[in-house]
Amino acid sequence: MLPGVNDDLVRRMVEASELHGDFVLSSGRRSTVYFDKFRFLTDPSLLRDVAHAVAGLIPAGADHLAAPEGAATLLAAAVSLETGLPTAVVRKEPKSYGTKTQVEGHAPPGANAVLIEDVSTTGNQVLRAAKVLEAGGVRIVRIVLALDRGGAEGLREAGYDVAAVAVLKPEG
Repeated sequence: MLPGVNDDLVRRMVEASELHGDFVLSSGRRSTVYFDKFRFLTDPSLLRDVAHAVAGLIPAGADHLAAPEGAATLLAAAVSLETGLPTAVVRKEPKSYGTKTQVEGHAPPGANAVLIEDVSTTGNQVLRAAKVLEAGGVRIVRIVLALDRGGAEGLREAGYDVAAVAVLKPEG
C-alpha cells in the first residue's frame, strides 16, 4: 500500500466501481473486469476521499493541475478544491469555435503541473494529454492515477513520474 493511502479507501473504490462480465476497454482490449469510474467519481463522500488521497500525492513545487477531457475532470476539480491549485482540461482535439484551443482553463507556459487520471489501463489518453501540455510549455511534474490497471508502466517508460492511489492487477 502506498504511504498515506489507506486500505479502506482502496477497498471502497473497488467495491463501488468493479464490475464483472465481458467488456471492451477504451484501448480495444477485452477484459472480464471493468472499473466504472463514475461510480466513485459521483459519490460525494468517496470523491472527497479520493481527491484527498490524490492531493497527498502532489509533489512540492506543483502549481497547477490538469486532466484529460472526460471523467477525470470531475476528480481534478475535486482535487483543485482540496488544494487550491488551478486546473486545466486537455481536449482530445482543439475545439472548432470560440478560442479554438485544445487546453481549457489554467495551464500557462512555465507551469509545473500534475496531470490527473481516473483509471488507466494503457496510459494512452493521459500520455496524449501530457504531450499537448508540454507542447504548450507546461512541465509535467507528476502523473497521478486514481486506479492504475497497468497504465503507469508505459507512462514511466515514457519518462514520467507516476503515482497512484490504488494499483490493481490488470485482468482479461
